Amino acid sequence: MLTLKDLRGSSVDAASVLPRASQDISATVETVAPILDDVRQHGVSALLEYSEKFDGVRPPSIRVPAEKLREAAERLSAEVRDALETLILRAREVHNAQLPAASVVSPGPDAQVTNRWAPIRRVGLYVPGGQAVYPSSVVMNVVPAQVAGVRSLAIASPPQKDFGGLPHPTILGAAHLLGIEEVYAVGGAQAVGMFAYGARDEAGIQVCPPVSLITGPGNIFVATAKRAVQGVVGIDAEAGPTEIMVLADETAKAPLIAADLISQAEHDALAAAVLVTTSMPLAEAVMAQVEVQARSTRHADRVKQALTGSQSAVLVVDTMEQAVEIANAYGAEHLEVMTADDAAVVEEIHNAGAVFLGDFTPVSLGDYCAGSNHVLPTGGASAYSSGLNVSSFLRSQQVINYGESGLRQVAAHVTALAQAEGLPAHGEAVEARFR
Repeated sequence: MLTLKDLRGSSVDAASVLPRASQDISATVETVAPILDDVRQHGVSALLEYSEKFDGVRPPSIRVPAEKLREAAERLSAEVRDALETLILRAREVHNAQLPAASVVSPGPDAQVTNRWAPIRRVGLYVPGGQAVYPSSVVMNVVPAQVAGVRSLAIASPPQKDFGGLPHPTILGAAHLLGIEEVYAVGGAQAVGMFAYGARDEAGIQVCPPVSLITGPGNIFVATAKRAVQGVVGIDAEAGPTEIMVLADETAKAPLIAADLISQAEHDALAAAVLVTTSMPLAEAVMAQVEVQARSTRHADRVKQALTGSQSAVLVVDTMEQAVEIANAYGAEHLEVMTADDAAVVEEIHNAGAVFLGDFTPVSLGDYCAGSNHVLPTGGASAYSSGLNVSSFLRSQQVINYGESGLRQVAAHVTALAQAEGLPAHGEAVEARFR
């Protein structure tokens, strides 16, 4: 099912052999652009029309009534409620530790610069509702925003025909557990448009005010819409298909690796599952285990598509140094390390959304209950960006406070630099204070 590439003894550049799912956002621009324009011009009526067209149901209203959120939470099974509460508790503990501290610096006498962090005022959080239900994504988006101090949080998730035009009840229940009262039954590119431009009803009443930042994963149409509105609002990232890469040597256990590759492959037919190993016997054992385990998994067809796609492979290399080089070139969303010395290997990893060490830290733990965030960069974006965290919802501000003697000490420097840049009025603005 997986393609084997034997790179031992070759001098091939690491980047040239990397399997990668292709997601051409430009191909969906023509579909998404008119949707965004329609939502911007016609608000709620357009949102309802697109729900009927794409989701097969016309919600009774785009905003979910508060009592529906409460009822959904009350109807959660004990097991799911307990799991969500555990996830929320652990996520809060981890994300609380990410809060940056303010600092005050005195560059000279009578001079003070304060570095402080201000939360974004209003955020729109998108929660997918396509091939799977993602209450965990509700937690992963909401918790860091709440820890950052965001006061206005709105969730959008597609309406479901099976639930009378409401989002999935587990998503509603998770929102209620987190204290979120503003939830919209809107999905896809139209949800992104609603958050970016706001939405008014036919009477001109603003049902959903615009936001300053949109976060959360989605399909290619959501990613395209986020790119299109960037600049009108901020976005976290353009999430692509999920990825797992496993770095392993001869000490790793083939059944565990196979299970982890399959677990990510069940997300999407475009999901990427890659093993990089220094051991040919392990590679062959993993491929055999994948064949066996994939037959009995629930989403066997989807898993087969993902694992037989060009984005998935088993790469065999000569040394762990080469394996690490490939991992850094790939910049996986999820990177598992299963070696004789995981601690040493992870020190050499520079590009990865999140790193999972050892036999008892599967990616699925991070998806749900590790306390870490599972909204992570894909498509190699980990080389320059981070996963969703508290700072994603904060803005750095500097407050400058100089007194007379503090300004006098550097006045001549300001004037000199202003003259050098051909901006003499800058220097004159300083000199005016001492005339």
